Amino acid sequence: MRKSILITLGRLPKCLDLARAFHGAGWRVVVAEPFNWHLTRVSNAVARAHRVTAPRVSKQGYLDDLARIVADERIDLVVPVSEETMHVSRLKDRPGFATPVYCMPHETVVRLHDKRRFIELAAGLGLDVPETAAADAPEAAGIAASGDFIVKPVFSCSGRGVRFLTQGEPVPDETFQEPSIVQRRVHGDVRSTFTIAHQGRVIVTSVYRGVVMSGTVAVAFERVADMAAIEAWVARFVEGTGYSGFISFDFVVDGEGRPFAIECNPRVTSGIHFLRPGAVVQAMLEPEKPLADPFREERLFQQFFPCLTETQGAMFRRGRDFGRKLDVLRRAKDVTWSPSDPLPLLTMTPTSYEILALSIFKGMTLGDAATQDIVWYPDQAAAGA
Repeated sequence: MRKSILITLGRLPKCLDLARAFHGAGWRVVVAEPFNWHLTRVSNAVARAHRVTAPRVSKQGYLDDLARIVADERIDLVVPVSEETMHVSRLKDRPGFATPVYCMPHETVVRLHDKRRFIELAAGLGLDVPETAAADAPEAAGIAASGDFIVKPVFSCSGRGVRFLTQGEPVPDETFQEPSIVQRRVHGDVRSTFTIAHQGRVIVTSVYRGVVMSGTVAVAFERVADMAAIEAWVARFVEGTGYSGFISFDFVVDGEGRPFAIECNPRVTSGIHFLRPGAVVQAMLEPEKPLADPFREERLFQQFFPCLTETQGAMFRRGRDFGRKLDVLRRAKDVTWSPSDPLPLLTMTPTSYEILALSIFKGMTLGDAATQDIVWYPDQAAAGA
């Protein structure tokens, strides 16, 4: 009998990658999404798309909607993708809910998403991380006085609230409006990872760098090799925590080639685009089976429309690398385009209307607009929700 998967978000290219991967493996793909129109709704890989209550509107309503879909659609596997993972993980503790959810328990994913608690955990495992302190702790002033530093909310995503400051500047007053950290800034090359793990063992890791940025979010990215130090860091963390599922990290590699992890995302990131669809499914469902040749041939990908916007904007701003961005736009493969499934790219403007409208009329960045209704906010964490 054909199995069914519920993907709990549909608006982002990484959701489309998962939908296509499982559809190609013979699964029936169902998507749950707070937006009415979204990227995967028009994909021929998706059998059905359900609109659900946004977690920001009602956390309980969101979980109730997911549980109803699981029952009605006879779902065999629930797979959270992005920031909604912190909410979906609570299904694992829901009384009477027996369907597998592809993530770690709720307390674990929230702990890793919390930028201060993640640093404490990694440091406890003997791994390299920057000196970090709660913004209201006495140590924060010492970090700010001793070198360049960064301040950010502990539950920030898509660069929300992140500020880069120079040595001796005061910690901004607005930092104290929500739980935040002060972190020593490591100068070097930024690298990101995406890993699929099982019971403390890495199945596959892709290491990549952003080559065109929209704020702090990469909209074009390139897979990089010879990152053994980063891969070893990830493997030690996965082993030390007994991790299973998706996990991603951001690193800064200093001038000596030493990687410092600056934050963890216990979810899918753009690194999934570098993996073959069949490899993704095998890594998730058959983790004990050796994974041969997991990577696509392409090393350079882009999200075409935001990459186009950044390239166009660079035409009118000095020193913004117009020529380089134009070259990336010309060479990089779009993450959504597929000749056998063309509508997600061809209809992206209308299906992205809700994100674009928030960006245009509310003045949000595209990153904020794409996640504002699904993120895990401090008030929710404080309430134990």
